[in-house]
Amino acid sequence: MVNSDQRRRQLAREKFERQQQRRAAARRRKQRNSAVAAAVVVVLISGAVAAASIVGSDDNGDKADQQTAADQSTQTPPSPQPEEPKVPEPKMAIDAKAPYTMTLETNQGPVAVAMEAAKTPRTVNSFKSLADKGYFNGTKCHRLTTQGIFVLQCGDPKGTGTGGPGYNIPDENLGALGKAGADGKVTFPAGTVAMANTGAPNSGGSQFFLVYKDTKLPPSYTPFGKMDAAGLKAVQKVAEAGVEGGSGDGAPKSAVTVEKAAVSKG
Repeated sequence: MVNSDQRRRQLAREKFERQQQRRAAARRRKQRNSAVAAAVVVVLISGAVAAASIVGSDDNGDKADQQTAADQSTQTPPSPQPEEPKVPEPKMAIDAKAPYTMTLETNQGPVAVAMEAAKTPRTVNSFKSLADKGYFNGTKCHRLTTQGIFVLQCGDPKGTGTGGPGYNIPDENLGALGKAGADGKVTFPAGTVAMANTGAPNSGGSQFFLVYKDTKLPPSYTPFGKMDAAGLKAVQKVAEAGVEGGSGDGAPKSAVTVEKAAVSKG
């Protein structure tokens, strides 16, 4: 005959077994739901790929030019992350009637940029102020594009495309490269140096791009200077080495470091 103590132990054991069974059942349900969710994701991705594969084809089956998402990402210069201004824009301290030159001493060779102070005074003033403080010294050119557009992006102390000086400068000289065509773009000639921005008006900071091959872009990036022949050749050599990982957009395989930057009058 089972005494009361044995009965309590038996009931406790049965309760424990029921708890274990419920937990095991819950784990199986979770695994099943995860599998279903994964299957749904696969179906959605497959559908998206299938949709992408037919974009641009006509009723006769002739395919128009297609642009993949990866290619589309190289159609505009990298956009710095917008940031709340933390410090004021530097006070004007340049002579807008005088010529200025920005010299970038890089590990790939010197790049001299003739700056258009008369047309982009606030941009040039900002670069001089930053360069005088050593802001660009030791920074990397973090992004190279070799498909769609042809630029080397520099000016971010973080080296990630998210850095800036803590203030924004206004767009300038946007009409310098002519009127946009039917595609909404103008040609930025090889050698052009222009400001990157977040995509919003008047959102430039410290990041800029060096155009090493004629590139079509919307006229929303301030062109403020032109590289000398030696500088253009140095950037083109970097582009020839390609992008890390073999893609058309990313860190340059031949790393570029701005060892020192200076802006001088004359």
